[in-house]
Amino acid sequence: MLRLNRDDLRFPPVDRASPEGLLAIGGDLRPERLLNAYREGIFPWYNNDQPILWWSPDPRAVLFPNKLHVSRSLRRRLRQDVYSIMLDTSFRNVMEQCAEPRPQYPEGGTWITDEMLNAYTSLHELGYAHSVETWQNGRLVGGLYGVAIGGAFFAESMFARVDDASKVALVRLVKQLEAWNFRLIDCQQSSPHVMRFGAEEIPRRDFIQHLSQALTLPDRRGRWEFDKP
Repeated sequence: MLRLNRDDLRFPPVDRASPEGLLAIGGDLRPERLLNAYREGIFPWYNNDQPILWWSPDPRAVLFPNKLHVSRSLRRRLRQDVYSIMLDTSFRNVMEQCAEPRPQYPEGGTWITDEMLNAYTSLHELGYAHSVETWQNGRLVGGLYGVAIGGAFFAESMFARVDDASKVALVRLVKQLEAWNFRLIDCQQSSPHVMRFGAEEIPRRDFIQHLSQALTLPDRRGRWEFDKP
């Protein structure tokens, strides 16, 4: 397992990852290293009591925007129009909410450490990281955040405080990304949740090929807003 040098921003080839997808250890979360990692199909994921761990799993879970699946019940929720969905109005708050304990992890143990929070806030300030927020009566009740480079969106985490709040945020985001000609949404690892939206597992080599094509598109940096109807 390669231990990264803090002064060297390069990563080893992703095919050197372990069977679980672990590629490298250490380094730091400065913006240049994070952006290099995402461009090569690598992401950080670790707990407070661990060094920084860098991953590139095989297979990879990917949602192609034009293959989004919306269930009948969620379509009904969207038609009810009970939530207000916004972009990039409360990035750090979304990350903090994503880091809160969840029913399946009641005692915490989140991988969104303070170090991660500060690093991705810096990416947001540089125009690369973005949040989607679901508001109800002036209260943030759901959302998600991720990183956008070229025509690829790397989804990181989501949260919901009321029914379907994160789901409606995701659907609105995917439809906007499709309108902006984004080629893929990286979901990293499969879960029943993302698979219900039409995500699929593809071999890492195919993911890298799709990613390379997406990165030929220009970056959409800066604060995002939804296109007006």
